[in-house]
Amino acid sequence: MTTSETTADAAIKAPGTKLINRKQLLEMVPLSDRTILDMEKRGEFPRRFSITTRLVAWDLHEVERWIEERRAAAIQQAAPFHRNAEPSHHPA
Repeated sequence: MTTSETTADAAIKAPGTKLINRKQLLEMVPLSDRTILDMEKRGEFPRRFSITTRLVAWDLHEVERWIEERRAAAIQQAAPFHRNAEPSHHPA
């Protein structure tokens, strides 16, 4: 990438890169525009970039990876602990 190319320019030119618009993003992620923007600012969600002065897009692969990370974290939190690891509370 040359110094004159931006990250957005590189993403658009990358082979196989698929971009999604706001409507497509909101179909995938059930969050409000405001929540997504706040999460982007905190670095907790893939950042949008401008295609034109009135159009922004997200990299589909980054959004899908974010969803998978959330899913994996939820599965890990929901995984039951092993009963063998618990102390026995049965009277002798």
